[in-house]
Amino acid sequence: MLLLLPFIVLVVVYFTSSSLRLAVNPEDKLLPSATQMGNAVKEFAFTEDKRTGEYLLWRDTEASLKRLAIGLVVSAALALVVGIATGTIPLIGAVLSPFIKVVSMIPPLSVLPILFIVFGLDELSKVVLIVVGITPMIIRDLQQRTREIPSELWVKAQTLGATSWTLILRMIVPQLLPRLLIAMRLSLGSAWLFLIAAEAIASTDGLGYRIFLVRRYLAMDVILPYVMWITLLAWLIDEALRRLTRWAFPWYVGAQ
Repeated sequence: MLLLLPFIVLVVVYFTSSSLRLAVNPEDKLLPSATQMGNAVKEFAFTEDKRTGEYLLWRDTEASLKRLAIGLVVSAALALVVGIATGTIPLIGAVLSPFIKVVSMIPPLSVLPILFIVFGLDELSKVVLIVVGITPMIIRDLQQRTREIPSELWVKAQTLGATSWTLILRMIVPQLLPRLLIAMRLSLGSAWLFLIAAEAIASTDGLGYRIFLVRRYLAMDVILPYVMWITLLAWLIDEALRRLTRWAFPWYVGAQ
């Protein structure tokens, strides 16, 4: 009940305010009623669009999740490789660490026009924005985690005859994978932000595109359900990553 209390208070405050505004002006669009939002959900999720013949909410969800998934997977792969290299090989770390630190401080949205010019307005530029936005921070997190591996483990492994590849595959990667999943969870909010910004500026589908398309009509009855749907999707992905971490790396969760 304590967990649900803030949400209950928020819902009560919203619908109370909505009722008061609609009582004064039934045409008010700022705080739509539950009925208005329900009708909007029915129209976008369960009624075929007359122009395309598609269910817009599910089409937008599919497009956004596809972009988000590709961006997260590419970011995770790059971060794992670069994080291991910069954290374990001093020469590579000395060369790349300052560069990665500077890149991580560049506001990703400021380079969005550059990405559109270089990669065009198709899917690639949207995925690249997610990668540019979250990869440097994940790299820095994994790099720090690599450097925190106790020196005793390095000495023991090398004493037992471990080669460089054995050290990476048998000692470093198992230590970094759970941290990678946690870093992805922490970057999830930023990834959604960059995705929605890219879709709002240059796209023909997606959750961000739809929100910014209907905003010109002040269609809060559509915007609010879309925002709640995005929030639910983000929570489900975060929960899936959390459960995957607990299932795949129980020793890490127990140690924490």
